[in-house]
Amino acid sequence: MRLAGSRSLLWSALMLLLCCLPAFAAGAGGKLEVEMYRGSFASVNSFIFSNGKSLIVMDVQRKAVEADRLIERVKARHLPLTHILITHGHTDHFTGMARFHAAFPQARIVVASEDIKRAIKAYAIYMDSGGETGAEPALDPALKPKTALNPGGFDYENRIEVLPGKTLTLDGGGTLELTTDYLPAEADYMTTVYSPELNALFLSDFGYNHVHLWLGDDISRQDIANWKSELGRIKREYAARNPTVYPGHGDVTDMSMFDTVMGYIDNYTRITLSAKTRSEAMEQMKALYPGWGEADFFLKYSLENHIKE
Repeated sequence: MRLAGSRSLLWSALMLLLCCLPAFAAGAGGKLEVEMYRGSFASVNSFIFSNGKSLIVMDVQRKAVEADRLIERVKARHLPLTHILITHGHTDHFTGMARFHAAFPQARIVVASEDIKRAIKAYAIYMDSGGETGAEPALDPALKPKTALNPGGFDYENRIEVLPGKTLTLDGGGTLELTTDYLPAEADYMTTVYSPELNALFLSDFGYNHVHLWLGDDISRQDIANWKSELGRIKREYAARNPTVYPGHGDVTDMSMFDTVMGYIDNYTRITLSAKTRSEAMEQMKALYPGWGEADFFLKYSLENHIKE
């Protein structure tokens, strides 16, 4: 009887363990989801990835008020934020870093290459020296680079980490595949992200959806040609998978965006080479793309860059 009872207890314990295992596995690797936050300044997008166990944020806005709103969205999920991924070195994607670090000091600020880390610091120095366009706000004081004269500044060298590989995995499951081997285009160095679980492609600033492209500052005509070339390459690579497409600026879309942006590049190039004045080029571009966002910001300063008066 004692032997039979022991076997019965052992069998019951084994069955209880087996019943619990599937629930544990499902909980450890929850379904990946993404929330897109579209900032009001520059129509720039940030993304919150969640698997029900942890969070990763991709890009963190330009204005402090937008970064704070994004922080509140992250906090509302009541999950640990492990990483803050910055895709490239333009201020509308990284200025919120300091506020995020203050709100989530344990979260690691990461980039996919050493080149992007250098570009972020260089652009911050450029903005801090007065290089910003007239439409942009000054650099957030918390992001002024740390120097001997400004010891309380942002420590770009030690605060930003370069990932050792080309993947970023959420604690609890879900992998983001990072690609950086692109020619200089909207930025000299850019990261795109693909999620196999979501079949979603995050184009960063290769992608604009019904928002005028940023072609200002020192974006050359060769950079513009590279942009079109790389869009064609990305389109071919992902065509069979037909992913949902999340642009750096504008609403979520699909693979048709590639042809739209490549067509925009062709029209912009043709018009800026033929128009005699910026106002003439502005009228032509707005007629071709009525209702597109950031005409008085992105398009205005792009035309100033490529049409000299």
